[in-house]
Amino acid sequence: MSRPKLTELVLQRLEYYEDRTVFGMSDFADITDSKTLHIILKRLTEEGKVAKVLRGIYMKPRYSKLLGENIPPRITDIAEALAQSYGWNIIPTGATALNMLGLSTQVPANYEFLSDGPYKTYEYDGTAIVFKHTNKNTELTQVSRKSALIIQALKTIGKEEIDNRVIRKIADSLSKEEKETMLQETKHCTSWVYEKIKMICEEAING
Repeated sequence: MSRPKLTELVLQRLEYYEDRTVFGMSDFADITDSKTLHIILKRLTEEGKVAKVLRGIYMKPRYSKLLGENIPPRITDIAEALAQSYGWNIIPTGATALNMLGLSTQVPANYEFLSDGPYKTYEYDGTAIVFKHTNKNTELTQVSRKSALIIQALKTIGKEEIDNRVIRKIADSLSKEEKETMLQETKHCTSWVYEKIKMICEEAING
């Protein structure tokens, strides 16, 4: 198939993406080989139809008339695109998990993720994206994303620092279905973490 036709196939797929979507070359691997795809995306970048984020990672631009430039990608979206490209399972941890749950308003200096892939650090616009390898795959693949995020937040705060405000804040973010799911799938967590989860779910019930 000619390159113009391949380019058209790439553009057709991009039409289904929302503006500011971050994606990897692997998302188009079924269309053509990586060398040809690299050439196509380079040309589309020059034309302003996509924006390069990192090596092999791109974004469908969203232009801001107010700012007079493209809105930058979300760091968490970059992390997800990297993970998908390399076949990693990831979950935010540390200050990143707290920020995503609204338990901290401070923007993390570094965005940290637990991963079943290798230890890796990337940098985008002065912000480090850190993937920390873990052998505890149960925290990544055997619980829902919301449950995994809450587990990491609780571990980050620490057993003795979790107060009623934290319990209530997390409880308010849970739907009834999420509460029921979390109670079932976290039974084999560290004992103190599961005790806190039961308190959160009771708050969700009684609140």
